[in-house]
Amino acid sequence: MDNQSLTDQEFSLFQKLIYRLAGINMADSKKALVAGRLSRRLRHYGLDSFGAYYTLVTSGDALDERQLMVNLLTTNETYFFREAAHFDFLQDFAASRRGRPLRVWSGASSSGEEPYTIAMVLAETLGMSAPWEVIASDISLTVLERAAAGLYPLERGRGIPPELMKKYCLKGVRSQDGNFLVMSALRERVTFRHLNLLEPHHRDLGQFDVIFLRNVMIYFDNDTKRKVIANMLPHLREDGVFIVGHSETLTGITDQLGALRPTLYCRAGARAQFERYRSATRSGHGR
Repeated sequence: MDNQSLTDQEFSLFQKLIYRLAGINMADSKKALVAGRLSRRLRHYGLDSFGAYYTLVTSGDALDERQLMVNLLTTNETYFFREAAHFDFLQDFAASRRGRPLRVWSGASSSGEEPYTIAMVLAETLGMSAPWEVIASDISLTVLERAAAGLYPLERGRGIPPELMKKYCLKGVRSQDGNFLVMSALRERVTFRHLNLLEPHHRDLGQFDVIFLRNVMIYFDNDTKRKVIANMLPHLREDGVFIVGHSETLTGITDQLGALRPTLYCRAGARAQFERYRSATRSGHGR
């Protein structure tokens, strides 16, 4: 089934559905992507149109298939140590909190590269015996399963510094040649959760010192951004930091956070604390 089999009217139905389910504004230019990713599901069910598949996933009897559709349409590109300045900041931030429990939330973890990068930085800065943990969430069950396994093609690890690759990853041999595995000691410090950011979260998530929500809000309109941030902010500690991608901003989205630096946000009362630590490290009296 080729891309032309997806009519404009059918594509519009899927645009509205993925917006309702995941808050994602799917541009008209994504029509070929939708057709390509969903066409095999039509073949699986022997359906002769995307309209018939839409009817299936919007029925009350196909919740698993609806989740699979969300998985197929919401997977985003990610890689290790993406936007490295954020991890430089995390290293400084973690050092400033040395001796106290530290919790970090990767809010759109995709296939796991971001939370494992966070874990490597915390392990290097605080040590494996320190009381820190990483919670990683995503709307896609498929990518969460892949992330929990911690197995990647070697080319996906290009952003990992060689010394960290050697310390925290195992290169595959024989049948796993060409892959690497994140070591179990590091994987055990990352907990993966299936969450939809549009829905209010459970109290058992607790609160976090740092929340990463990077390179996902570019797919949201402003109303959706406000809802997502409002759902996440109750989980940010009063002296915590919220981190977004370099093409994103929280200006005009929430009045509860102000910019500490571009892409780094904190509550007004915490800004002076961060600046004091920053000044101390510059003068050689920090860490």
